[in-house]
Amino acid sequence: VPQVQPRAEELSELYRELSQHPGLSTACLGPDLTTQYGGKYCSLYTEWSQRDLARAENIRFCRQYLIFHDGASIVYSGPAGTCSEIKDELLSRESPSGMLKAVLRKVPGKGKEKEKQFLEVWDQNRKVKSIDLTALDKHGSVYDDDQFGCLAWSHSETHLLYVAEKKRPKAESFFESKAPELGTSDEDTGHPKKEDAPVKGEKFVYYEDWGETLSTRSVPVLCVLDIEGNSISVLEGIPEHLSPGQAFWSPEDTGVVFVGWWHEPFRLGLRHCTNRRSALCYVDLTGGRCELLSEDTKAVWSPRLSPDGCRIIYLENSVLGPHQQCSRLRMYDWYTEHTSTVLEAVPRQASGAFPGIYCGALPGMCWAADSRRILLDTAQRSQQDVFVVDTATGTTTSLTADAPQGSWSVLTIDRDLLVARFSTPSCPPMLKVAVLPTAGHEAQIQWICLQDAPPVPGITWGIHTLQPPPEHEHPQYGGLDFDAILMRPSEGPTAQKPPLVVMPHGGPHSVFTAGWMLYPAALCRVGFAVLLVNYRGSLGFGQDNVASLPGSVGTQDVRDVQLCVERVLQEETLDASRVALVGGSHGGFLACHLIGQFPDTYHACVVRNPVVNIASMVATTDIPDWCLTETGLPYKPDALPDPAQWTEMLHKSPIRYVDQVRAPVLLMLGEDDRRVPPKQGLEYYRALKARGVPTRLLWYPGNNHALAGVEAEADGFMNMALWLLKHLQ
Repeated sequence: VPQVQPRAEELSELYRELSQHPGLSTACLGPDLTTQYGGKYCSLYTEWSQRDLARAENIRFCRQYLIFHDGASIVYSGPAGTCSEIKDELLSRESPSGMLKAVLRKVPGKGKEKEKQFLEVWDQNRKVKSIDLTALDKHGSVYDDDQFGCLAWSHSETHLLYVAEKKRPKAESFFESKAPELGTSDEDTGHPKKEDAPVKGEKFVYYEDWGETLSTRSVPVLCVLDIEGNSISVLEGIPEHLSPGQAFWSPEDTGVVFVGWWHEPFRLGLRHCTNRRSALCYVDLTGGRCELLSEDTKAVWSPRLSPDGCRIIYLENSVLGPHQQCSRLRMYDWYTEHTSTVLEAVPRQASGAFPGIYCGALPGMCWAADSRRILLDTAQRSQQDVFVVDTATGTTTSLTADAPQGSWSVLTIDRDLLVARFSTPSCPPMLKVAVLPTAGHEAQIQWICLQDAPPVPGITWGIHTLQPPPEHEHPQYGGLDFDAILMRPSEGPTAQKPPLVVMPHGGPHSVFTAGWMLYPAALCRVGFAVLLVNYRGSLGFGQDNVASLPGSVGTQDVRDVQLCVERVLQEETLDASRVALVGGSHGGFLACHLIGQFPDTYHACVVRNPVVNIASMVATTDIPDWCLTETGLPYKPDALPDPAQWTEMLHKSPIRYVDQVRAPVLLMLGEDDRRVPPKQGLEYYRALKARGVPTRLLWYPGNNHALAGVEAEADGFMNMALWLLKHLQ
């Protein structure tokens, strides 16, 4: 059997080459301009990210393009100039007219000064405002995340709206005493001003936060900058029990629309959790009155105002239950104050029909110029496609049905110019543009490639569909099937009969779509076949598929992966004597289950921040509800698990099968992981060591659940590849 034995130098060179492919993050269309001959054109501003291994950081760069169009089709498009790196920009937003741009920038402090934040306003060729938000001291740090954060222009282009941490009172211990700082004493008494006087005994008070990746977010407030007056005001009138975010100006700038998340009795992790109780709210700027625009018993996010200012579209889920679900698309009419359901959740996708909505957010600009149709992308089984939705009739049309198979994402739509990203498992992201056809003719869309990415040689891929055997059908949700994406090396010494790396995804309610993924592509180039399994419970296959998994983790999902492995080993020319597992989070949970339940199948295992023991995780994670929900138990904030429930959580955990494990295990843990705290991996490491199983642990400071730091990601790949090569000899 041909052996795959590239040296570490060759592996690092391969990783360096593949990690240089940039990712496409945002796009913004400038205003239409007219040439002297009457033709129309506009600029397209794009932002990309790329790993810089030498600097051990992700860099961002921008590139501009020109698009000449006649309103119905694109006449010519091409790049304008070269790339340039973006430094220290946290947020940026073009004004509605396209004549101004707002930028939130971080500026390193001089000497012992802390880092500062500035809000800048630029016109066409100069910076017209630069406001030191840190010096004004009206609030804490501005939020630049995509969960709460926003930077929104008023329609009049005179004010900017953003979200920041509420200003905390200065605090000191009971025995601290400092001289008052210059300029902070009262003119009459000479004592510190009351608002500046530190509060005694508050120095070590605990502030709740919003969990994984949001550990510096606690109490968000809405802030408004009056550009002309250089003044900042923190909006009042928002109820104490709500945390505001995702805000924008109401029609006519009379107030602010925002999503408010309930944070009582305590905050739960919010990242990737579209099931947290929240509502669409409106606060009036004159009277400070706040009212709900949606029900207060649901979870809502991604509100988007139509170009004519009449309608707000948003996504809605049920509260609690699976963290990701098939979502409803709802619409609020600003003038009639009526809310309607545009699209319901889809229990099961009928052949060729709309699959349902499974997305973390709607595009920032998603409305067509007619203020009737919206654009969105969503998982459709193991692909991701772009759809246009008629909000008046609820009809949906795929805009990528006749386009190449893979993963499509909407970046923006403006004046019916549509900008999208496309990739496949063997082709890095490329930039596509099109003109949205008139209503009823959407299927005639013509996509044009504006920035190509040459396919990576040596990789072939395909999608396999599997049906569980009758004895493994779900009693309530029978007849479900699932997919797997198989990537194979098409060249090199192992191309004829490669070893197999099995990768189940995390979540568990997420999905592998047929897009560019660095680790699988790099493993394939090393000489491994890679099997990406979308077991039952994955997104993109209907709400029944999602609902089938809670209560069956550790059995249904494990059986699906094992069935998939056994089937591809039968149907494909693969080396059944060299099969390994790689998984993170719930994928790590499954990998640890599989090496325990099927020790004869797997000969090596690599896990990243795995769930090992649900019972010990429930008290330490930022998402305790996940532990109960996926075990099949009800979650209540004030309820403590009883002994039977602890037993059930332990019973469904992979630690239960540790005595049967024989495959060598490599563990990678993020020190700052709030979702699956590293104590989980340490628990497994000690259990394996005590049983004499070959194991190695990598500990990454400064990394959280995703292990996405450039250095950790690169080191993780090298150690993973070398571990697999060593133990699959």
